[in-house]
Amino acid sequence: MSFVGLGAAEERRMLEKIGVSRFEDLIGAIPAEVRVRGPLAIPGPLSEIELRRLFGGWARENAADRAVSFMGGGVYDHYIPSALQVLASRSEFATAYTPYQPEVAQGTLTSIFEFQSLICELTGMEVANASLYDGATAAVEAALLARGQTGRQRVLVAGALHPHWLAVLRTYLGEDHVTVVSDRAGQCAPEDLQTALTPDIACVIYQHPNFFGLLESPSAIHALAHERGALAVACCDPIALALLEPPGRGDSAADLVVGEGQSLGIPPSFGGPYLGFFACRMELVRRMPGRIAAETVDRDGRRGFVLTLQTREQHIRREKATSNICTNQGLLALRATLYMALLGRQGMREVAELCVQKSHHAARLAAAIPGYSLAHGGPFFREFVLECPVDAAVVCRRALASGILPGVDLGRLRPEWRRWLLVAVTEQRSAEEIQRWANALAAAAGSK
Repeated sequence: MSFVGLGAAEERRMLEKIGVSRFEDLIGAIPAEVRVRGPLAIPGPLSEIELRRLFGGWARENAADRAVSFMGGGVYDHYIPSALQVLASRSEFATAYTPYQPEVAQGTLTSIFEFQSLICELTGMEVANASLYDGATAAVEAALLARGQTGRQRVLVAGALHPHWLAVLRTYLGEDHVTVVSDRAGQCAPEDLQTALTPDIACVIYQHPNFFGLLESPSAIHALAHERGALAVACCDPIALALLEPPGRGDSAADLVVGEGQSLGIPPSFGGPYLGFFACRMELVRRMPGRIAAETVDRDGRRGFVLTLQTREQHIRREKATSNICTNQGLLALRATLYMALLGRQGMREVAELCVQKSHHAARLAAAIPGYSLAHGGPFFREFVLECPVDAAVVCRRALASGILPGVDLGRLRPEWRRWLLVAVTEQRSAEEIQRWANALAAAAGSK
């Protein structure tokens, strides 16, 4: 595939073919105030050597590219095996065309089938789809499924769900249809759910580990939801599931498990694109959004893969459609599949164990620095909230000067959290880097 830019004549022919006269007609829906007018601020003309040198210099001005990261809050700096980069970059997987058609994309359908199987293995659920846009929209689709299944309209959010996910839920469902039961000391108290679980609640949505990195009590939440006729929706981190009991298993299992798959071999990339995974019990499969690839045999008994279920409006009658979700994150689902296959069951468990060991080591170091303390006392996975002696924004600014991104300033989300720093420690962080981070915290507080 050539990536040489189009000439004016080629562009004109393409525009004529699709029935528009100007390129601006294609992007007319973009508000004028956010569009760049005139040429880009790039001096020129430049040779390729000069252009690479210029862009490289701009890239090196970005401190995030070379700083040691303890950032988290839903996006994590996990190691990505080199083999994954090579395999996922093969040209067969790069196409502008929707990669579902079985006559042209058996390899892609195979990888989707493997992705679904691995997600089922991780979550303990019976069926998973081909992926969704991201974790937040997967949570919304779970809520919509629950509403369709139960005939009820409101959803209950239990404890510390990621604030961005909560905002997306409210945007899709409406403020009046989302009830939040606040956390108690960072965790959901199941007894707080009882009064909020009214007969019009379609589902209980909770995060495990939650936004603060703390573990919840899945079985108790599931049991309460089921007692009141609601579905239980678990929002989980896939790395944590390598170590924790999958919510889909046990006597009181979740009905749906969703989550963000960025930590499975997808780089942070300054905000995306990311990958939502979605799994449920088999009896809910016909309400599942998106697409499902399945294994079959042809008339000669040869193994093959097909799209089995697509409950969107394009393929079935509108009144029977469950969602207008039509595009999965195929290339990112492939990366997640490669990541899980390369690491295997034991490798993923080792990554999870390293996250626990290193994050707890970092928490102990930080808590010993005068002025710092842990905001919560519950068990945590990979991530914890540190209460700082000064505003977390000050800590972030001062630590960055020494090449450390010390965590997420939660004051950006709520004013009352301005002294809270959300810290994530993955397997990537060495003992030396964790010590540098602790030194930066001490210096930021003025005690060193």
